Amino acid sequence: MTRQELTALLEQVRSGAATPEAAHDRILQFLRQAPFENLGFARVDHNRRARQGFPEVIFGPGKTPDQVAAIAGRIVAAGHNLLVTRTDAAAYAAVTAGIPDAQFHPIARTITHCSSPPDPGKGTVLIAAAGTADLPVAEEAAVCAEAMGNLVDRLYDVGVAGLHRLLAEHARLTAARVVIVAAGMEGALPSVVGGLVDVPVIAVPTSVGYGASFNGLAALLGMLNSCASGVSVVNIDNGFGAAAIASSINHLA
Repeated sequence: MTRQELTALLEQVRSGAATPEAAHDRILQFLRQAPFENLGFARVDHNRRARQGFPEVIFGPGKTPDQVAAIAGRIVAAGHNLLVTRTDAAAYAAVTAGIPDAQFHPIARTITHCSSPPDPGKGTVLIAAAGTADLPVAEEAAVCAEAMGNLVDRLYDVGVAGLHRLLAEHARLTAARVVIVAAGMEGALPSVVGGLVDVPVIAVPTSVGYGASFNGLAALLGMLNSCASGVSVVNIDNGFGAAAIASSINHLA
C-alpha cells in the first residue's frame, strides 16, 4: 500500500465512503501480503516489523561475511533497525564497509545498528546468569532485548552454588517485569528465581558443564521439569529467543 493509497483510504473513512472496520480489514490484508526484496540468496522481509513488532533478524551461522553485509545493507536502507546474531569480527568488518556506525558486541556475538528508536517496553527485563561461563548466552539475550527497545538490568554470577549472591539482589528481581535466567550444569537457577518473583521467568539452558551435562541437555530437562510455576523454557543457548519472548511480554499494555 503506497502513501497515496493509504491517504485515499483515510479520506474515504473521513467522508463516510468507507467504514473504519473496512479500512482496518484492507490494511490488515496489505500487512499479510508481506513485501520482500529478493537478493537471489536471500529474500529480505521488509514487512516483519509491521507484522511482528521488530524487523527481520539475521542469523549469522552458515552465511558468508558478504552475504551478511548484503542483507544488513538492505535492512538499513529500508529504514529498519539491524540485529545480527551469532556472528563474528569478519562479518562485522564486511557490514561496516556499508554501515560504518554499526556496533559489534563481541561477548554477545551480535551486530546492531539503530535507524530509529524502537517502541519502548513498559518495564525492565532482568537478565540473570548463573556463572561467568554463561555470559555469551546471557549477553546475547541482553543485547537483543535492548535492541528491541527494552530497559535491561544485568545480574551475573548468581548461581545456586552461592545462593546468598542471588538473595542479596532480591529487590532487583522483584522490580523486573520479566526475568530471563541463563544457566548450565544442572540448570537449577530458574526454579529458584521462579520461587521468588511473581512475573514470567524465561529459562535458557546453556551448553556449559561437564560430560554428563550433555552440552546443555541436562539443564534443558531440569528446567522443563521445574516445580516453580511461571517458568517457561527456550532451546539450549537461545538467548535471542528468550529476548524476543521477554520483549513481547514487556510491550504488552
